[in-house]
Amino acid sequence: MSTPSILKDTSIAFLESYLNNASPTGYESEGQKLWMNYLKPYVDTFITDTYGTAVGIINPDAPFKVVIEGHADEISWYVNYITEDGLLYVIRNGGSDHQIAPSKRVNIHTKKGIVKGVFGWPAIHTRLRDKEEIPKISNIFIDLGCETKEQVEAMGVHVGCVITYPDEFMVLNENKFVCRAIDNRMGGFMIAEVARLLHENKKTLPFGLYIVNSVQEEIGLRGAEMIAQTIKPNVAIVTDVCHDTTTPMIDKKVEGDLKMGKGPVIAYAPAVQNKLRDLIVDTAEENKIPFQRHATSRATGTDTDAFAYSNGGVASALISLPLRYMHTTVEMVHREDVENVIQLIYESLLKIENNETFSYFK
Repeated sequence: MSTPSILKDTSIAFLESYLNNASPTGYESEGQKLWMNYLKPYVDTFITDTYGTAVGIINPDAPFKVVIEGHADEISWYVNYITEDGLLYVIRNGGSDHQIAPSKRVNIHTKKGIVKGVFGWPAIHTRLRDKEEIPKISNIFIDLGCETKEQVEAMGVHVGCVITYPDEFMVLNENKFVCRAIDNRMGGFMIAEVARLLHENKKTLPFGLYIVNSVQEEIGLRGAEMIAQTIKPNVAIVTDVCHDTTTPMIDKKVEGDLKMGKGPVIAYAPAVQNKLRDLIVDTAEENKIPFQRHATSRATGTDTDAFAYSNGGVASALISLPLRYMHTTVEMVHREDVENVIQLIYESLLKIENNETFSYFK
């Protein structure tokens, strides 16, 4: 059963530095270096691939391979157009929310370093004369304090520069973690904690364990798609976030009834292998780990789909972390849920037998 002692002070310190570091889709490598450095004492070796997915491996010579996975990237923006007056228009890099952009501060990543800017917005006084326009991709813009396009370019900003928000980690009411990019660097953090627990509790696994931090999930599960072909795993347990549906303006009849603080969310979907999911449910019940259930229809929309349908079919399952305000800068999760996801993955690994096929026909 989960206890607050699962997360050490050193764990929280790593989590804060890992979340605060920017790792936009396509530019995850600095965050990956932080993650690998933290994971290094708990694994035997690492592999990385061309686009930056990082994998810590325990028992690399074992023929039977089990993956636990999260994704490393966060949503962001690209500079798309620079006006003659020195204003920037943007396009999405992942599912960035145009409605939260106005009045946000931004970091523009250039070869010369970070350039600061703001998403400007017309004052309320000037918007009351006619029907108000809502924020949309075509009208949100970034102001760098420049007066000309030449000034912008002299700062090292050009079309294609990636843009992130600077919002950093905080704790609300003692046990709520808040930050941008909890989706899904919290997943990378949780699988690293599983590796730490295995090491500290001196657990020996009969199979190879691949702790995978995939890139480019936010634009189509691309990192998982690539690394699944490289590893060719037998089993994959993926962790990502899902929606806490108890906040205003969310329809539970559409999104399901899920709440942070009530435990990990176990997914039901065609991509989720039923026998592997049953093992996870049994593990939760045996260890008195609270959990919730979520039906995701055709696809989970997570890296689970990429692993499940790779290599002729890989037994895959999804354990999600309930999260409020997804794809905003104030994503929020409950500390106890984080601990319970870690515990559930850890205990499920101890229950998986070597060479288990999860066949429906035996």
